[in-house]
Amino acid sequence: MAGPEIISLLDDLRDEGAALDALVAGLPPGRWALDTPADGWTVAHQIAHLAWTDRAALAAAVDPDEFQRMLAHAQEAPYGFVDDGAASGAALAPEVLLGRWREGREELRRVLLAQPAGARMPWFGPAMSVGGVASGRLMETWAHGQDVADALGVRREPTARLRHVARIGVRTRDFAYAVNRLAPPAAEFRVELTAPGGGGEVWAYGPEDAAERVTGPALDFCLLATQRVHRADTALVAEGAEAERWLGIAQAFAGPPGGGRDRAGDAAGGPARTGGSAAPEARP
Repeated sequence: MAGPEIISLLDDLRDEGAALDALVAGLPPGRWALDTPADGWTVAHQIAHLAWTDRAALAAAVDPDEFQRMLAHAQEAPYGFVDDGAASGAALAPEVLLGRWREGREELRRVLLAQPAGARMPWFGPAMSVGGVASGRLMETWAHGQDVADALGVRREPTARLRHVARIGVRTRDFAYAVNRLAPPAAEFRVELTAPGGGGEVWAYGPEDAAERVTGPALDFCLLATQRVHRADTALVAEGAEAERWLGIAQAFAGPPGGGRDRAGDAAGGPARTGGSAAPEARP
């Protein structure tokens, strides 16, 4: 059975899903067809992708045959299987899609709560711990929720749940270098992020005496690491050339280098799709 840390993480995942659910639950059918900043993806595609990935996580935990079928599809169409899953769900009536997403979230929570300590689940890359699955699902829910909010013209208030996204963003530093065919720096960076809420709390990572440093709002860092904002549109401060280079390629999600987002005021667009999970290096 899940311990207190996993239960707390799953509670945060539940709350992140509920926050996005509240944005889309009352939408008329036409609003589900609104374009989001991800090229070719509507609001419906965003929710369908989340529902599809929840189903993949469920299959990984309880239905090995179904997961192997999904894995085979991913191997056959490595650059299209994410779009295929989103398009299939987006073709459903909004009320059906919303119902499936809700059912999948609830079932995944129940299954993850029941996993034994130390359990690992197969995935599209290395196997993942229960905590890795939950934190990856939270990161995706938040990131795709940002796409939905942007499409609807809604400003979301950041919450302490961003600490999970920030942690993934920091831990995927070397992955971001690798997918861009760059050698990661040998030394760790110091990252100090101001937590949302105005209380002055700082989330700190890495050695205090590190030569390369990143400081600034946690929200900006999370938006950048999930490629939902252009580097120039953040208040993040980099000390050191490598820290600055990292902020230009930061990527918390698995897959090839993301397209990122254009600078505010430039032509909008860019894939910025999270590809189904946190990057491998983020997995506990």
